[in-house]
Amino acid sequence: MDVAFLRETFLRLLPGVPLTLQLAFLSVSIGLFFALLLGFAMRARFAPLAWLAHGYVFVFRGTPLLVQVFLIYYGLGQFRPFLQELDLWWFFRSPWYCVLLALAMNTAAYGAEIVRGGLQSVPAPQVEAARAFGMSGFTLYRRIIGPLALRQALPAYGNELILMVKATALASTVTLMEITGIAHKLISETFRAVEIFLVAGSIYLFLNFLLTRLIAWGERKIAPDLALDKPELKTALVH
Repeated sequence: MDVAFLRETFLRLLPGVPLTLQLAFLSVSIGLFFALLLGFAMRARFAPLAWLAHGYVFVFRGTPLLVQVFLIYYGLGQFRPFLQELDLWWFFRSPWYCVLLALAMNTAAYGAEIVRGGLQSVPAPQVEAARAFGMSGFTLYRRIIGPLALRQALPAYGNELILMVKATALASTVTLMEITGIAHKLISETFRAVEIFLVAGSIYLFLNFLLTRLIAWGERKIAPDLALDKPELKTALVH
């Protein structure tokens, strides 16, 4: 194993980290907004709205993310004259915007199920007790349903963030130079795929390790009583 080459590869891959994190965090942030809308829509009493939300989730969860990236970047490019008339071509000709849109739409579908599951996990007696105290509408969601649903949904949404960090590797298929894109470029220059992908994988592993620690910290802040059930968190809470 050539240590000097590994070190050089690591230094050349580092410039791709900001783009990787940028795509991951922006897509999850945008996707969270639409996931909330979809999650509530899936529970709506207005049947057409619920069917539409369920259909969206079914399509984006049931098709590969790579196919979604290609359909948005290459597929919509076939409608260039129409997009130019709508003054949208500036958006769809950019690989960065197309990848961001694909990631956000994909994570919104998965996030909608997480939101729906979190809302369904709220115990009915607590909701009934809140209503007995006169809470309803926005106040009920802000003080009772929202906090309880968040406690249940945060771990799953943390996993979705980690999955999005790894999913950014698909950006390299449409010429974006994030970590995997730079790795492909280095392989074409050196033909040393094993060492290069070993370093790239290590960078992804380190980023996701930091994210897991951040998510664990968020869980302790939101639900310290649940964290006490985890032996590895007790020491951190005591100190």
